Amino acid sequence: MGAMMASITSELLFFLPFILLALLALYTTTVAKCHGTHQWRRQKKKRPNLPPGARGWPLVGETFGYLRAHPATSVGRFMERHVARYGKIYRSCLFGERTVVSADAGLNRYILQNEGRLFECSYPRSIGGILGKWSMLVLVGDAHREMRAISLNFLSSVRLRAVLLPEVERHTLLVLRSWPPSDGTFSAQHEAKKFTFNLMAKNIMSMDPGEEETERLRLEYITFMKGVVSAPLNFPGTAYWKALKSRASILGVIERKMEDRLEKMSREKSSVEEDDLLGWALKQSNLSKEQILDLLLSLLFAGHETSSMALALAIFFLEGCPKAVQELREEHLLIARRQRLRGASKLSWEDCKEMVFTQCVINETLRLGNVVRFLHRKVIRDVHYNGYDIPRGWKILPVLAAVHLDSSLYEDPSRFNPWRWKLQSNNAPSSFMPYGGGPRLCAGSELAKLEMAIFLHHLVLNFRWELAEPDQAFVYPFVDFPKGLPIRVQRVADDQGHRSVLTESTRG
Repeated sequence: MGAMMASITSELLFFLPFILLALLALYTTTVAKCHGTHQWRRQKKKRPNLPPGARGWPLVGETFGYLRAHPATSVGRFMERHVARYGKIYRSCLFGERTVVSADAGLNRYILQNEGRLFECSYPRSIGGILGKWSMLVLVGDAHREMRAISLNFLSSVRLRAVLLPEVERHTLLVLRSWPPSDGTFSAQHEAKKFTFNLMAKNIMSMDPGEEETERLRLEYITFMKGVVSAPLNFPGTAYWKALKSRASILGVIERKMEDRLEKMSREKSSVEEDDLLGWALKQSNLSKEQILDLLLSLLFAGHETSSMALALAIFFLEGCPKAVQELREEHLLIARRQRLRGASKLSWEDCKEMVFTQCVINETLRLGNVVRFLHRKVIRDVHYNGYDIPRGWKILPVLAAVHLDSSLYEDPSRFNPWRWKLQSNNAPSSFMPYGGGPRLCAGSELAKLEMAIFLHHLVLNFRWELAEPDQAFVYPFVDFPKGLPIRVQRVADDQGHRSVLTESTRG
């Protein structure tokens, strides 16, 4: 037995060198194959040609520089330096994510037109937390399309002409009639916010201006808005924490209105109903209570904030351009004379179509003021554009303001020049996208422009105004006047056949 074991051991020792050589050869061959495969894969999948740029600081990247306050009629030093150094398409790290920033008109249009195919709306979680998960601003896909369809039906052209136009005029006159006839000084921004908030509250939930409940809701909304644009720090005392509490209070008001409406509809068997968005959503959709609450809150936010700032910007720009005010007044005096000749006391849709120069003023205000500065999008498929690779999963920010202030597209872009739009033959260039574009084009864009047109009609016919003290709009990144745009107004005497409507009743 011992001899046998010794023989086996002797044979193993004999073959051991050959076994080791075989194992070494196998290892070498395997490593070579793996290395070759890796080389082949590396050759096959080339390194993406990312846009030029920089990452900035760890974690925060270049976010602080990107969001640094600057005048609204500029893109700010950060954008100016980055575009000068890297071009109109560059990469960065913003809001904690790898990001491509676009100041390129073609790419911006490409992004908006390919929503849902190559790109997807992607706002920071804090926005969804405060506006609600069913807010149209954060929804994507079919859910967004359903919500948007409800909004578009409610804001249809038929309803715009028959219902919303007289409502806009009534609320305009309510505000202007509260202004002092001479040497009155007040915040134009506050008045614009009051006008748009009351208009939206009325058309969303049939809440009348001046009532105690409406005023309480408006004050809660001011707190809410401060949180929307603040750092998402959710602990007692912060603006974000206060905004979440205000959100709960606002939703409580909407929910009580909803319950009252359902009870009324049940009791009266739907024979009588208020013609507002709440009634529309309850009768014309299958939305849940939570969805309706978020829909109404998001439309109150969208319909109030951007429209009021656009109107304040128009007042500001016109104050510095007397020639534009004079041409506006001449246009609206002509409309008022035609209105008087046909025995009408209210504006008609035909009157609004005659406000040609007014639309030039509105376009120029939106171009130069840029209430919506940029949009948040996410790349959902690898994109190749203009020689650059933009990988799936990256954020991409189409900066609308950078295109609107691009000197290669608009001559002397930092100057308020409404006459430039006369040269466009009433067709805005494809680079002009103040309300976004594609499938997510703002559902209320036509209402917003109607609000501005009607307010400017009565403003120029009844008042002259000037800045009570220097002020200008800044980006924080939201657009705001630091002093509230204080103005001093003087009532215009009835002249050239125009009879002021500010002394007439607004009821009806």
